[in-house]
Amino acid sequence: MPKAYLILLLAVIAETIGTTALQASQQFSRFWPSVLVVVGYGIAFYLLGLTLKFMPVGIVYAIWSGLGIVLIAIIGFIVFGQRLDWPAVTGLTMILAGILIIHLFSKTAGH
Repeated sequence: MPKAYLILLLAVIAETIGTTALQASQQFSRFWPSVLVVVGYGIAFYLLGLTLKFMPVGIVYAIWSGLGIVLIAIIGFIVFGQRLDWPAVTGLTMILAGILIIHLFSKTAGH
């Protein structure tokens, strides 16, 4: 099971890179960031597919999307100067709590 989580983490990182590049591509008007979007998402979906050999799709997607949301919010804050208000921070905290609950307590996290 730890191998599946490592692959999933790599998928989240690739997706986060792709999404960050999407912002930097300025609606696909800049070539290299646009290439990075396609490559990042391609790698992310490939790795996401690999995790489905070990874990159910609902759990994989919940973790992948949840961590991606939180990481992109942090990157948006640090890199792009996008501010988060308290309701946004509270919601992101709840997403992280949900991921921890799945990881620590769910019996469905593996096939």
